[in-house]
Amino acid sequence: MATVWGSFHRWGADSMKPPLLEMLGEASRLLTLPDGATRTTISLLDTADIAQRSGRTRKEIDILALEHDIVPERYIRNMNALSIKDQITLLQSRVCIVGLGGLGGTVVETLARIGVGAMTVVDGDVFDESNLNRQAISSEQNLSQTKTAAALESILTINSSILIQDHTEKMDGENATSLLEHADIAIDCLDNIHSRFVLEKAAKSAGIPMVSAAVAGYSGQITAIFPQDKGLELIYGPEESLSADRGAETALGNLAFTVSLIASLECAEVVKILLKKDSNLRNRLLIVDLKEHTFEQIRLV
Repeated sequence: MATVWGSFHRWGADSMKPPLLEMLGEASRLLTLPDGATRTTISLLDTADIAQRSGRTRKEIDILALEHDIVPERYIRNMNALSIKDQITLLQSRVCIVGLGGLGGTVVETLARIGVGAMTVVDGDVFDESNLNRQAISSEQNLSQTKTAAALESILTINSSILIQDHTEKMDGENATSLLEHADIAIDCLDNIHSRFVLEKAAKSAGIPMVSAAVAGYSGQITAIFPQDKGLELIYGPEESLSADRGAETALGNLAFTVSLIASLECAEVVKILLKKDSNLRNRLLIVDLKEHTFEQIRLV
């Protein structure tokens, strides 16, 4: 641990005491991975214990460990697909997920597992029985519970170090800007086209990208929209000319396997954008058809 000392100035003078470093060093262990490589890791229980004893948050301890090449064991299978720097970036990121139904429920659980450190979750609805076929955070036990309360419980069960702001309200033109405050990216898991335009406008105003997805039956679509892009207009036409507010899901239904796949693809795009990797869905629409097992990208111009 001799190389650790020089990096602790940002924690303040009171934090430059050896015990915190010693606790990390004593709790870490060498883990052999399936490919034969080894990593220095630290367990969930040990990071929680160090956080409690040091007065730091769990997320701070996770980041501190990673900065010194100690990988929290919960993230060990993210390596080598992600680098340690990538994992730190995710832990320092905040996403705003609007809509906690089929797509949103899977998105919050996936991003909690991969280690996005802060989430704002927004939905004004409660669960009913028709949600049980596809909405990951719905259950027979939480019918009539607000979707935000269920999302909060689910996220903290998966990753209790994540910081969460939950808003049990419908997003509209009046609150959209405030809901995106401090977010690095907006995630559209909505079920109507008008609200997508509202979120897009707010995201552009905030100067942040938005990843948008929709599902209908065996099919789904995903796109990434940056503040400079025309975005949804290229998919749906001008908002003022919309003939309907709901998409094809009203006629085609929502299937669990389609929802899960599209939500996973949406998360992949979110993670790539947060990590500043190239987005191959910017100004493009990915259309997935699971009946024919086809994936097609359409360039939006």
